[in-house]
Amino acid sequence: MGDFAKPVTDSSFETDVLGSDKPVLVDFWAEWCGPCRMIAPSVEAAAEDFEGKASVYKMNVDENMNVPQRFGIRGIPTLILFKGGQEQERIVGAVSREAITKVIEKYV
Repeated sequence: MGDFAKPVTDSSFETDVLGSDKPVLVDFWAEWCGPCRMIAPSVEAAAEDFEGKASVYKMNVDENMNVPQRFGIRGIPTLILFKGGQEQERIVGAVSREAITKVIEKYV
């Protein structure tokens, strides 16, 4: 994991994501997922670009089962943008850095 996108777990999700006063992007991923590894640099770059304005977290779906199940994560990578504790937008699959940036920009 990079310096800007932080790990989040089932136990810290409520506080870190739903309790945040800023928009939060969560990247649901797994170590074995090729497309997840492919978009990781874009997710990290977005985290750096929006530092202080939005938070970016990564949740390993193999290590955390409850939150992905709660939000109906069926395929990875899945990116969900939360604001005010509510899901605002969802992106499934490998997307460009620009696509990730556009979603965050709408909510900052």
